[in-house]
Amino acid sequence: MENKHSQEQQNNDQVSKFKSFTDRFKKKTPEEQANDMLSDISAHDSQSANEHLSQDTKTHQKDIRRENRYKPKSHTAEKNYNEHTPKTHYDNQKPFEKRRWQGKNPQTTHQNKVHSDESKNGIREVKDINEKDNLGLHKDLKRGVEANTRIQRQSLNPHNKLNLNTKASVRITPLGGLGEIGGNITIIETPDSAIVIDVGMSFPNEDMHGVDILVPDFSYLFAIKDKIAGVVITHAHEDHIGAVPYLFKLLQFPIYGTPLPLGMIGSKFDEHGLKKYRSFFKIVEKRKPIKIGAFEVEWINITHSVIDASALAIRTDAGVIIHTGDFKIDHTPIDNLPTDLHRLAHYGEEGVMLLLSDSTNSHRSGTTPSEASVGPTFEALFKQAQGRVIMSTFSSNIHRVYQAIHYGLKYNRKVAVIGRSMEKNLEIARELGYIDLPQNIFIEAHEVEKYPDEEVLIVTTGSQGETMSALYRMATDEHRHIKIKPSDMIIISAKAIPGNEGSVSAVLNYLMKAGANIAYQDFSEIHVSGHAAQEEQKLMLRLIKPKFFLPVHGEYNHIAKHKQTAIACGVLEKNIYLMEDGDQIEVNPNYLKKVRSVKNGKTFIDNQINRQIENDVVLDRQALAHDGIVIISARISKERKILETKISSYGLVADKEDKGFEKEMNETLEFLVKNFKTEGFNAKNLENEVHNVFKRHIFKKVKKYPTIVPMIYVL
Repeated sequence: MENKHSQEQQNNDQVSKFKSFTDRFKKKTPEEQANDMLSDISAHDSQSANEHLSQDTKTHQKDIRRENRYKPKSHTAEKNYNEHTPKTHYDNQKPFEKRRWQGKNPQTTHQNKVHSDESKNGIREVKDINEKDNLGLHKDLKRGVEANTRIQRQSLNPHNKLNLNTKASVRITPLGGLGEIGGNITIIETPDSAIVIDVGMSFPNEDMHGVDILVPDFSYLFAIKDKIAGVVITHAHEDHIGAVPYLFKLLQFPIYGTPLPLGMIGSKFDEHGLKKYRSFFKIVEKRKPIKIGAFEVEWINITHSVIDASALAIRTDAGVIIHTGDFKIDHTPIDNLPTDLHRLAHYGEEGVMLLLSDSTNSHRSGTTPSEASVGPTFEALFKQAQGRVIMSTFSSNIHRVYQAIHYGLKYNRKVAVIGRSMEKNLEIARELGYIDLPQNIFIEAHEVEKYPDEEVLIVTTGSQGETMSALYRMATDEHRHIKIKPSDMIIISAKAIPGNEGSVSAVLNYLMKAGANIAYQDFSEIHVSGHAAQEEQKLMLRLIKPKFFLPVHGEYNHIAKHKQTAIACGVLEKNIYLMEDGDQIEVNPNYLKKVRSVKNGKTFIDNQINRQIENDVVLDRQALAHDGIVIISARISKERKILETKISSYGLVADKEDKGFEKEMNETLEFLVKNFKTEGFNAKNLENEVHNVFKRHIFKKVKKYPTIVPMIYVL
């Protein structure tokens, strides 16, 4: 019975405790919650000091504290709880009336922290605005810095957009334009299709006697002619279009380009009798991709020293290839059509597999000045000129010519355009609407003498010292209508192309001897380059953000310097290759490698007759120029008696030494004939022996290996 009574008493106590426990879940004010918290602490401390709580009591208090975190308490619950809780010394203390417990779950706080690390719509909230110091704020700000840095780095490397799973590849083969300035031609091909980018000429070296221009060796084009879909032109400079007529005499393909390059190529076709091949012209519009074979090609406006220049965006199955062509970043061009940076950036964001970029000015720091900067220099020179002004520049630099004519008109001068290429290019530009000049300002060369000197501007060719140019003929007093006067102001608005320095210097000497005033390199902005300096090259690299990079258009030192610039702009060194003419490079989003070399070289052209000069002819001329020639003519009897001889030399000894040299050579010939073996005594064997003996003897005497021409007759 006692056990039963004790069990009932225990049950009643548990019911009473449960009732007081549930009453505490009623809503209370924050002050009541704080007091409850103090009561919990007092009860806990009192019981700990006197006795150990039973497991049920501990569980009971633990549940109360846990529930207090989630739900405020009512006054009733507080009263009931106090009635069943032992008193402690804390009960005599004043409650913390102003201290409020917020009742937040630590797990909830952790979840909010994790969530706050993520931004919403690009915005990241500050978590704790009431903290005493800035530690939490700085943590939030640091997360923002890390997020922005991550985003920016991702934007600098869009290569994840490339299709790394594709097995497609493209091959790049330069046949000209590397290891030199000029002669640019590059083939881009897949297994089934190919396009040719530019077909340019270059200038010969001084030892290429009788050679006016060089054009690329087209042997490789013959090898792949069946899959060539077309020729693509970037701009109208001679080193990019000058060899097109010579190609079309051998092979014909559709030729794609903007109006000015095609107009100038058409003029060349007229000169070469190729007018019928104009049917291959395809006039393109910029910013509109065009399907050419397996490629999709888009022309993008670029600024250069010739108007209507373009970069190329070439879409292939392997990825996008950007070819800058020749470029600079001119924000104030004369035609107010700057480089289309927006379109270049569009492809950069899309993801570019490969960039080929102009390396000409890789060693020049800073930026290239705008074409417009030449204008003030022209004005100052025109203003101080007392007599005629003669301005010479590249015939293709239409905007330079236009500026000179503009200031000529400003100072009331008539304009005489002299030089066949200058006349044709200016006429094409006017007819196509690139420049607007009235016809009545122009006069013919023979009309110049009819006007006072201070009313004449002559625009002419010859800035590179070409011997057949109008300026050269004026300087040497060989021009029919124009003679240089001491009162003339001569402006040479160009820089000598590497290899032409000697020719330009010769023209300057002739002009100075004639007493003319010459403005050449006296002013920093009498000429500006059309090629990008280092900062513009960096801008191009940052806009395009290529995975692979092939610097082009320049000698080896130019492309090597461009490589360093690219590495500084984030291109991996292993993803850059320095090509040479004939190298064939294969590229896929996963790799860039050289696969082989193809035949390449130069073909020599005599521009006076528009005909090719064979290699052996040029080599013979070089040998003659370097070592001279010796001609031996002799009639010899079968009895080994020399009946008649004539030995002549050219380019080997001075004229006054000819007789002594001939006597010595005759003695050598007599000794050779006398001691020649009996067997095989005939003209052919004698000629071979004479060639060898004379070669050795002359080298010992004058240290030269002249061309030896023996003509022996055995009677």
